[in-house]
Amino acid sequence: MAKDRLMSLILKFTISGNRLAMAHSDWFIGIDLGTGSCKSVVVDEQARVLGFSSAEYSGVQAQDRWQEQDPKELLKAAIDSASGAVTASGVQPQTCAGLSIGGALHSVMALDAHGDPLTGVITWADGRAVEQTKSLKGLPLADQLYRETGCPVHGMYPLYKVMWLRDKRRDVFDRAWRYASAKEYVLAKLTGEYLVDYCLAAGSALLHTRTLRWNPLCLEMAAIRENQLSAPCSPFTVHRGLNPEFAREIGVRENVPVVVGSSDAANSNLGAGAVHAWQATCMVGTSGAFRVISPRPILDEKARSWCYAVDEGHWLVGGAINNGGVALSWLRDCLNQAASPARPGLSFEDVIGLAVAAKAGAGGVICLPFFAGERSPNYNLNARALFFGMTLEHGVSHLARALLEGIAFRFRTLKEVLTDVGVDVKEILASGGFTKSPLWLQVMSDALDRELRIPTWGETSALGAALWALLSVRGEEALEKAGNFVELGDSCRPNPESVEIYNRIYSVFVQLYQSLEKSFDDVSELQKTLKR
Repeated sequence: MAKDRLMSLILKFTISGNRLAMAHSDWFIGIDLGTGSCKSVVVDEQARVLGFSSAEYSGVQAQDRWQEQDPKELLKAAIDSASGAVTASGVQPQTCAGLSIGGALHSVMALDAHGDPLTGVITWADGRAVEQTKSLKGLPLADQLYRETGCPVHGMYPLYKVMWLRDKRRDVFDRAWRYASAKEYVLAKLTGEYLVDYCLAAGSALLHTRTLRWNPLCLEMAAIRENQLSAPCSPFTVHRGLNPEFAREIGVRENVPVVVGSSDAANSNLGAGAVHAWQATCMVGTSGAFRVISPRPILDEKARSWCYAVDEGHWLVGGAINNGGVALSWLRDCLNQAASPARPGLSFEDVIGLAVAAKAGAGGVICLPFFAGERSPNYNLNARALFFGMTLEHGVSHLARALLEGIAFRFRTLKEVLTDVGVDVKEILASGGFTKSPLWLQVMSDALDRELRIPTWGETSALGAALWALLSVRGEEALEKAGNFVELGDSCRPNPESVEIYNRIYSVFVQLYQSLEKSFDDVSELQKTLKR
């Protein structure tokens, strides 16, 4: 016991000594304004994490295909999480050398002439603009839009959401002074200036991916003016100073350099150390994405991937899926609803634990995990989920395993698209909640037939935001240098036997999707009819 107390005192003294030594050192804060919560991290000059905090949003307003958030809740969460990270780190306000905010792609809101919201934040998951895109599919105009913006025609993009407001909410459309993403709104409240980084602008489908200016064709389609959008700028752009009240609440000095930074997607690559075209990130959270940072814009002649500018010399290329952790949530909720009220609810870990009981291949059960429609590569909001191959011999463990494998097969599809457009992925860096599950990591590694490497710090988007601030303030405006600050930890290598099994199942997975494409549309129409 005496020895334990001595070690505790030594550890406490060491931490106190480190904090004392860092009291006058520069530090940086990165804020990740995500879809479900806001996370903030404080790092020192070597990007070592000193403090972290997160703040949940109060909820999402959802009806049918609508998904909106309260912008004031997002602002509050940004301040609360940043303040929590500063407090946890024990740093001095006057030595904050830079702050940067990352924001989720594809959000948009209408603001009036006073900068007050006319709508909630319409998120990427909002599917109301499906009619605005349906008429464009297959037309030469859709091809032109993809070539100029790098965005396949899909209702998640703000271009089509603004078109929906024009068609369905003319009262809001006529009063709108500005259209902005969630990050732009928060940044404007903090600094008083409306700016948008190239990546968030590109993710609106309104930016020309080569000129890095608002695309006249898209402005005309949406019937809006250029001055209704923020000025696109480099992620290294610096605004000096915060609103004094917010600066006090966060715990930083008022004249702190505020670096514009980038989207949460680009930040996730930076925070994972995936800063070269041969390094991909495999991110699974609520949704999922597989992407690389390329030194040139790369487009797919079939428009299966997207290409978003990050800065003047880098583009984020890849694909995203709607169904990551949200599909696992569906199965968990179904099982909990079926259980006795007296029985404690199952957690995510419990559901994954069920999957452990089934071997690779899930006994021949195949899951098409389109519970929330589909993004890359087919961009079909009408896609629907399916469990195929079930017999009386199968149980819930097979369903759980097949669901994890189905999500992994979706990532294999994205990887194949990148291969088709000439991207040779040699290293995959994993991030997101799935990295906490050894089974899910193994399933993904086996399905992709690649080793997955895991960054030591898991909140890669928040760290990436902090790295923009660190690099900008140092004058090192080359995002490749971000890789020097990222430490990698564990890795997961593919199992050859499972790889062989998954190769066989994947071909059936692809055939199933192709045979059901028309049926997806029919079922979607049937479901609409039954709701009436």
